[in-house]
Amino acid sequence: MKRPFWFVIVTILLSLSLLSLAQDRGQPSAKSQERITREVRHELLMLPWFGVFDNIAFKVDGSTVTLLGQVVRPSLKSDAENALKHIEGVEKVENQIEVLPASSMDDQLRLVLYRAIYGYPALEKYALGVQKPIRIIVKNGHVALEGVVDSEADKNLAGMRANGVPGIFSVANNLRVESSK
Repeated sequence: MKRPFWFVIVTILLSLSLLSLAQDRGQPSAKSQERITREVRHELLMLPWFGVFDNIAFKVDGSTVTLLGQVVRPSLKSDAENALKHIEGVEKVENQIEVLPASSMDDQLRLVLYRAIYGYPALEKYALGVQKPIRIIVKNGHVALEGVVDSEADKNLAGMRANGVPGIFSVANNLRVESSK
């Protein structure tokens, strides 16, 4: 049975479009990646016990989200992972968040560091809002400042304030400078 020429053309076009759809399913589009990134950021910021002494970062690679950072409470690690599992387009969550060791000395240092940084008049502007942009991570007496500030001067000032707290072994100032234009 001989098929008409137009039937062959339509069959080829349909096959090509189905093939391109199958390839697109393997890698989410850039628009889909942006949506997943926005939703992941939102879900993490809405975690009820996510505080200034926790640092959660993430990477989105296709349909896989990798969680990174450090948290004080073990439940926050699992809460972060569970919050992302229901996001449309997320098929896998790799949770590499480190739970910081429980230490009363580190807890005392956290409070003193909080007062030294957020209580200083030039840095008080960062204390506004629910989510503080300067994250104070303390592990066995070693401090890491994570997050975002408006200027190099604020970054250096936060580092100096942290270095001035007695009982600290070292300070890693990992603050990023992003102007708020």
